[in-house]
Amino acid sequence: MSKHSAGSGPGRSSKDSQDNGAAGPPPRRKRVVLADSRAPVTVLRTVVELEEQTSYGEELVRGFIRIQFRTAVRLALLAAVLLCGLPVLFFFVPSISDVTVAGVRLPWLLLGVAPFPVLFGIGYWYNVLAERHERDFVDMVEK
Repeated sequence: MSKHSAGSGPGRSSKDSQDNGAAGPPPRRKRVVLADSRAPVTVLRTVVELEEQTSYGEELVRGFIRIQFRTAVRLALLAAVLLCGLPVLFFFVPSISDVTVAGVRLPWLLLGVAPFPVLFGIGYWYNVLAERHERDFVDMVEK
């Protein structure tokens, strides 16, 4: 064996591997591949167009940003309708102000406590949708 052989592994010295030829089979050769030649050309072409910011790549990114923005606007409008709807509800149904829960009037609970879980839920929902849009974009690019 040569001085640069890969035969000596952890726990074995190079002297042990030279003296004892029957210690075990030599390690298998590992094939190192620079690039996978079986990768589809369309994936590479799309990635290159995204990196070089060609008109097609810009349109892909613009579409992705448009979907993310549309989702954000829709959920922001939902939050605004829910939160701004409370004072309107109190105006048109004044009897709600007489209802008490645990000694606290209902409008105070709805305005002081209810928005936090609602906003958390909408934020979580946006995060799920944004991640789904990102996965769809990556899947489309890798097709």
